[in-house]
Amino acid sequence: MDDFQNILENGITFKSAPKEKHDDGKVKTKAKKKKYITGAHGSGSARQKAKYREQRANRRSQHRQK
Repeated sequence: MDDFQNILENGITFKSAPKEKHDDGKVKTKAKKKKYITGAHGSGSARQKAKYREQRANRRSQHRQK
């Protein structure tokens, strides 16, 4: 009867189940996928961004050689 009285006074608290943490090794964001970075998936925007990334990488590598 003590549990019943406690429930009446305080109510019932529901908690969510703990979420399982599983790492399947997949990349979850488009920005990190190889085809998206290189612009190979056909999007004009991705190709443009890939071009800028390549130019920036070239500038950085040239800067390091000096």
